[in-house]
Amino acid sequence: MGKKGKKDKPINRVAADNRKARFNYEIVETFEAGIVLTGTEVKSLRNGKSMIAESYATVEGEEIWLINAYIPEYLEGNRFNHQPRRHRKLLLHRRQIAKLSAAIQRDGMTLVPLKLYFNDKGRAKIELGLGRGKKLHDKRETQKKRDWGREKARLLRDRG
Repeated sequence: MGKKGKKDKPINRVAADNRKARFNYEIVETFEAGIVLTGTEVKSLRNGKSMIAESYATVEGEEIWLINAYIPEYLEGNRFNHQPRRHRKLLLHRRQIAKLSAAIQRDGMTLVPLKLYFNDKGRAKIELGLGRGKKLHDKRETQKKRDWGREKARLLRDRG
């Protein structure tokens, strides 16, 4: 295995993934945001075992906050450890914050964290999805499409 060229896309190391978000929400647009973390939170994220499945982002004033994301305490952190479910500030450009705030207030959309990862520079980033909640019949339709895709692949594989 040789070195990667400059054109190759670097592999981002995912620390937490929200797999149900695309099933429960119709994601219209995605944003990449920085996240303000303490040192023990970064070390704990690198160990894994963090969860963003039940979390969401909200606009408070002119800032966006990640709420209910679980990053476990770092075992070697002693008294300098963090609270596992504290509110964490997200870093976005002012125009992006204004756009998201307007979409949430006017259109009734939701900011859903899709995945928490480390970029190629080693910085913790979070991918946010601006989405609308799916109704039950939409979820059933998604499930039907997924099942048909699996069945079709199985039939083609068995055929030859």
